[in-house]
Amino acid sequence: MADHRPNTLLLAMTDRLPISAFIIAKNEADRIPKAILSVRDWVDEVIVIDSGSDDDTVAVADRLGAKTYFHEWHGYGPQKIYGETLCRNKWLFNLDADEEATPETIAEIKALFANGEPAHKAFSMKTNTVFRFEDKPRRFAVSMTHGRLYNKDFAGFKDSTVHDSVVLRDGGELKLLKNGLNHYIFRSHHHAIEKVNLYSSMQAEDLYRKGRNPSLLRIVFTPIWAFIKAYFLRGYIFYGLDGVIRSYIYAFSRLIRAAKAREKFQEEAYLLREKARRKDS
Repeated sequence: MADHRPNTLLLAMTDRLPISAFIIAKNEADRIPKAILSVRDWVDEVIVIDSGSDDDTVAVADRLGAKTYFHEWHGYGPQKIYGETLCRNKWLFNLDADEEATPETIAEIKALFANGEPAHKAFSMKTNTVFRFEDKPRRFAVSMTHGRLYNKDFAGFKDSTVHDSVVLRDGGELKLLKNGLNHYIFRSHHHAIEKVNLYSSMQAEDLYRKGRNPSLLRIVFTPIWAFIKAYFLRGYIFYGLDGVIRSYIYAFSRLIRAAKAREKFQEEAYLLREKARRKDS
């Protein structure tokens, strides 16, 4: 007969689960408190990996009880893989500095551990977008799905500078939790453009390394498709005029990514021509 008695170890931990939460951050002093406060009372430890903040991110994280470490930035995947090495527990919960675990998500995770470790080894959840001037995700909020809770003996982040995704080492699928995270995505349109500029440069470098030079058709049609995808498929249509603006910003991000990648191939071709010209002269 199955033993349905509660796990005495977890009872002794007074609702603090054997999970390490870790957060990568840079210049997030204004947003990281939500992330830390949403996990610190029910996980075993909270770790913040800072990549060189020049604001009070480290001081704020320390004050809220997180363990802080510096690690030079080498991309999203490498940064999170380093975070994994710092965690003393097998079960890890990753969230970004602009995310927040909701009470419903916390209750769902606690239920997973109610009778010991979950049978499944990695879970994904939706990150529901909260835009500026909003207090919480609206109905039909724009969301994405990311791996967030996993056993590091069986899963971990990919070593990709651009794509920070969790994969099971046996190639299996992550199980989607019912509840998700609040994602406080942009401080302003100015901040959105700054992030687009930074991230598109990283994406362009990744395309260049892979030898993927954008074609004429891709340059022409990528922003058009990106707007349609954002407005209709991602749900920006429910945001009125703000949804139109954000769809255009998303379309621009896709255009500038392709343009930057093309520029890198143009630069390579130019340098080769110059080298040949100097050799012939």
